[in-house]
Amino acid sequence: MDGPMRQFCLCVLFLICATSGALAQEGRLSYLGSGRLFVNDMIGDGDDRWRTGSISVSHVFGPSWRGQLPERPGEIIEVRVMGEVIAPYRLNRRNAGDRPFAGSWSLGAHSHFQRGGWQMSLGADAVITGPQTGLANLQQFLHRTVGFDHKASPSVLAGQIPNGIHAAGVFETGRDYAVGRATLRPFVEARAGVEDLARVGFDLTFGSVGRRELMIRDTVTGIRYRTIGASEKGHSLVLGADAAKVWHSIYLPSGRNQITDLRYRARAGLHWQGNRWRQFFGLTWLGPEFVGQRSGQVVGAVRFDYRF
Repeated sequence: MDGPMRQFCLCVLFLICATSGALAQEGRLSYLGSGRLFVNDMIGDGDDRWRTGSISVSHVFGPSWRGQLPERPGEIIEVRVMGEVIAPYRLNRRNAGDRPFAGSWSLGAHSHFQRGGWQMSLGADAVITGPQTGLANLQQFLHRTVGFDHKASPSVLAGQIPNGIHAAGVFETGRDYAVGRATLRPFVEARAGVEDLARVGFDLTFGSVGRRELMIRDTVTGIRYRTIGASEKGHSLVLGADAAKVWHSIYLPSGRNQITDLRYRARAGLHWQGNRWRQFFGLTWLGPEFVGQRSGQVVGAVRFDYRF
């Protein structure tokens, strides 16, 4: 891990753990709920390349949830696990100028709070990369299971992002504004460590589902998925877009790839809440991330829950 980034992440984790530890001693730390999101390009544009697949799972702890964020950092704690596979345009042969294969698992702690009406999240993750993740084998197994004859060649795997353990930090702040019957939420985000970037964007929500809930932003798509809060029946249409200036990415080594000046995303999705079913489906367009990437891509995101 890089020294300054490691120190920053340790400070963030210390702050979160110190606050949550005090709450636990007071007997006020409880399990509040969870959320998850599955992302794959096969339910998007149908191709199998670049940001090809990921899954995020969040578990949330805190004293209680009353429909809004607390003002105290560390009071609401999200423990997040994420796995992601990134692939070149062709898996069967290695092409100069294309991005390398990469697999990563991450585990982190994130705090969600508010100050003066601004919603904030601050967190740190430990990210492991390389063959040690086992994700190349998992991808091959899943492809074989669904009858998709598309596996990474030995030359592609030989050039993948190597084994490593990396520190990553993230901070986001945004604020809700009523715009007629919709809710507009502009936001800014900064990431450092695995990828160094600054991002600005917005989310626009039509409908009641998701209001007074803790929404977590997915790293790949920017979609905000539900974790804890109301279970009001209905549906919500969500739209969003953002742009990021990226200075560094371990997934795009400087000796092999040149990062694009700006990285764009645009997304749309639908939350649906019934008596027992809770569902989401969305699509996100991801703009090119490196010079020479022939086009953007569309990935799909889904979630299904059934309450017994």
